[in-house]
Amino acid sequence: MSLLVKEPAFYKRFFGLTVLIGLQNLISLSVGLSDNVLLGAYSEPALSGVALANQIQFLLQMLVMGAAEGVVILSSRFWGARDLASVRQATSIGMRIALFVALVLGITVFLFPHASLALFTNGEAAITEGVKYLRIICFSYLFFSATNILLASLRSVEIVRIGFVVSASTLIINVCLNYLLIYGHFGFPRLGVQGSAIATLTARIIEFVIVCFFLKRYDSRIQLRLKDFLSIDLALVKSYIRIGSPILGSNALWGVAMAAQTSILGHMGEAAIAANSIATTIFQMVTVVTYASASATAVIIGKSIGEGKVDKVKGYAISLQVLYVGIGLLTGLILYVIKGQVLGFYSVTPEAKSLALQFMTVLSITAVGTAYQMPVLTGIVRSGGDTRFVLYNDFIFMWLIVLPISALCAFVWNLSPMFVFVCLKSDQILKCFVAIVKVNRFRWIHAFDARKQEPDIA
Repeated sequence: MSLLVKEPAFYKRFFGLTVLIGLQNLISLSVGLSDNVLLGAYSEPALSGVALANQIQFLLQMLVMGAAEGVVILSSRFWGARDLASVRQATSIGMRIALFVALVLGITVFLFPHASLALFTNGEAAITEGVKYLRIICFSYLFFSATNILLASLRSVEIVRIGFVVSASTLIINVCLNYLLIYGHFGFPRLGVQGSAIATLTARIIEFVIVCFFLKRYDSRIQLRLKDFLSIDLALVKSYIRIGSPILGSNALWGVAMAAQTSILGHMGEAAIAANSIATTIFQMVTVVTYASASATAVIIGKSIGEGKVDKVKGYAISLQVLYVGIGLLTGLILYVIKGQVLGFYSVTPEAKSLALQFMTVLSITAVGTAYQMPVLTGIVRSGGDTRFVLYNDFIFMWLIVLPISALCAFVWNLSPMFVFVCLKSDQILKCFVAIVKVNRFRWIHAFDARKQEPDIA
């Protein structure tokens, strides 16, 4: 126990960042939950179609978050060194990458919506509904990407409250417009999934405007200006690529893997698609603190290294692991307790409800593993400078173990959706054994100058 950090300021900063980022994530996910619940009450094909379309959104999110994490890792160190000019340059690089990804993906799905969704299922009813949604929602990709890069830049300098404001406004706008446009209340047209897409697109545009307004009028730390996105620091670009490309690669592999998981379940019937959508949405809501803890960790570890406090990082890492386990046990218990009650909000078939209940039982167990290994690897190890390890780890577990075995269970051995789901989520427990060894060897601490070609290992 003597190895645990005894600095009240450390815990105050960790929980302060985690709570604010968690609230932001919770409200952001509530946007998806509102779509999920309202469309679930509208029709099961609509719910399944949007769930499929959101797999493409998830791939975009993973890629954009990869670019954003690169910004956070670099910028938090620059923030520790009070080099704000480099924070602006890092943001500019991340923005270029995120907008390029959004543009390519948006054009692809707009031109080939049916082919894109057919990758996940052969259910024509779900695809038809999904195409209606995708043709509209793809226009939100650019706004979503730009907003998240800007919020990541602000988070790296410990400005997180604006993220909460943005997410709250998005939720209110999205829920209100969903209610009006999906069902056609108060004289509005009854648009179904198209109404849901219009609501989300509108919310994404407004949240982008809010962030830009904040940066223009209230930000006194980064002081971003349009001209910052027109210049390029080649030395910093090389550093960003060295540090950020493994993160982008890892997130891309993970995003495609999640799409592959949906495809495997999608070919087992519409009930499996709907159940997976419900269970995954509720899981994401309950585990917001887990993902927020990883984001908070990245800022704390990155800033500490930037300040030259490498000697303190080991103590921080040990203390954080204890906190992660506590968070995991709590979130797993909450998911297990509420799983039956939340299903009452959905109007889906008895088969879909039964599968969703089984899936959430599995997730209540794997939530403990997720809460430990995910912030350890993406929060501590990545922000410490070892950004390649997560890429290799994800590739081995997901692409060489989980997906091949799950595909065999589904298509060769014809096992039940429940058994396949267990296989798909097994990596969340298996990765814990790797994470505990990796983090406690402390070889991931790289005290590097972000402008050098190679880091110095502390």
